[in-house]
Amino acid sequence: MRSPIRTAGVLSALALTLGGAVVAAPTVRADIPACTQMAMQAGATDTGSVSAACSRGVVGDLQSCVSGLSAAGVAGGAASGACRMAAHEPR
Repeated sequence: MRSPIRTAGVLSALALTLGGAVVAAPTVRADIPACTQMAMQAGATDTGSVSAACSRGVVGDLQSCVSGLSAAGVAGGAASGACRMAAHEPR
């Protein structure tokens, strides 16, 4: 009778340990430097505005990111590509 209780306890502990590892896993880092570099190569001149816009791309606000980069002098297609790059993990 004790064996099934012990087995259930061990399985419960294992499930909690593995679940905690998933919760404690680090989040995916964004690639803000790649976004910034791409925007600067496309003609942006204000690094502060570019960094702010790329930071908005990290959280998934691509429309705001593209608007910010466009205001900083980046053409539409390059701004969109840079914002999509911001949301990806660095390679």
